[in-house]
Amino acid sequence: MLASYRRLFTPKGTVAFTVTGFLSRLPLSMYGVSTVIMIATLRDSYLLAGTVAAVDMAATVVLVPRISRLIDRYGQARVAVPAVVISSIGSVALVLCAHHDAPDWTLFATSVLSTAPNTGGMVRARWAHIYRDDKQSLHTANSFEQVLDEVCFIVGPILAVALCTSLSPTAGVLTAAALTLVGTGLFAAQRGTEPPLETPDEDTAVSPWRNEGLQVIVSTFLFTGTIFGSLEVVTVAYTEHLGHESAAGVVLALQSVGSAIAGLLFGLVTLRGETSRHFLLGLAGMTVCMLPLVLADGMLSLIGLMFVAGMASSPTMIISMSLLQEIVPSSQINEGMAMTTTALLGGIALGSATGGWTIDRLGPEAGHWLPGAAAGLALIVALAGFPRLRSAVARPEPVAQQS
Repeated sequence: MLASYRRLFTPKGTVAFTVTGFLSRLPLSMYGVSTVIMIATLRDSYLLAGTVAAVDMAATVVLVPRISRLIDRYGQARVAVPAVVISSIGSVALVLCAHHDAPDWTLFATSVLSTAPNTGGMVRARWAHIYRDDKQSLHTANSFEQVLDEVCFIVGPILAVALCTSLSPTAGVLTAAALTLVGTGLFAAQRGTEPPLETPDEDTAVSPWRNEGLQVIVSTFLFTGTIFGSLEVVTVAYTEHLGHESAAGVVLALQSVGSAIAGLLFGLVTLRGETSRHFLLGLAGMTVCMLPLVLADGMLSLIGLMFVAGMASSPTMIISMSLLQEIVPSSQINEGMAMTTTALLGGIALGSATGGWTIDRLGPEAGHWLPGAAAGLALIVALAGFPRLRSAVARPEPVAQQS
């Protein structure tokens, strides 16, 4: 395993952009919880805190694909650096407004301003350029990046809560802003591995939003995000119901640990056949792994079932990225990846809301049906769109000119 992943970093500059890329996207998993804790503590209102976090999520869904479109057009460094400077200013302004009791509307305005570029997509775009002619190495690279995403969502919330509770309510947001600024700046400085700009043929290029195959992937990501959002709310409610609310973070981390281990092992597998078929198998695997959660009848069973629930998540996400790289022209790769990221975030918000509604009306135990149901819906959407996926893969990529 070590040898396979070590070979991945043979090309010059790959270690540098991987490390700085991880540093810059770790804050993505810190902002939400840090914002909620900061505003709830300083303003004594969870309603306001949750609403500001929701508006921030909505801004991310709207703005990140547009920032990524500019990155495809003008280059990573030229767009990401000014975008992250504006984002950092917005984050600091949010802290100042919250701390100095500014009007509530200023919290919403500054949270929108704090939207950062999608570094995860930029990292994957570099791997896609480096290994564009080596499908197995690109598969391993996608696997490694998915594992790093899982690590971010294990470490990030823990770090954010620790900073906000042990240092200051504002420490989480400020640390996240600093990491985003420094990490993205260092990442953008790695110009040797930045993909060259490609200008698509005006007569044949199609906007990613009109790509039928990508539409199918984005739709499934909406329900995939619903899995994760509902799983988080349901787990917190169920552990509280059992009298172990302090263990919720550890239980949720086990799902990410299971996903990370599966992702590392999956990166060593040589995939044969159509990626679109692997995509369906991955979604089916997620459904199979999520459904047993309904059997949870205590902490011990929940711990084991949560670990199992994560086992198909990383492989499915890895296949999704490989499929996206096959159907989206390289001149539009950042925007295409941003679309899937924002769909995932939108699904997380939908899952959180659905989970809360279900728990309030039917009880904590009933919520365990939601992740499996959402996985099943994602599979149904993919099955219905399978002909469009295959057609998108078979369609030749628009001609691109180096610039």
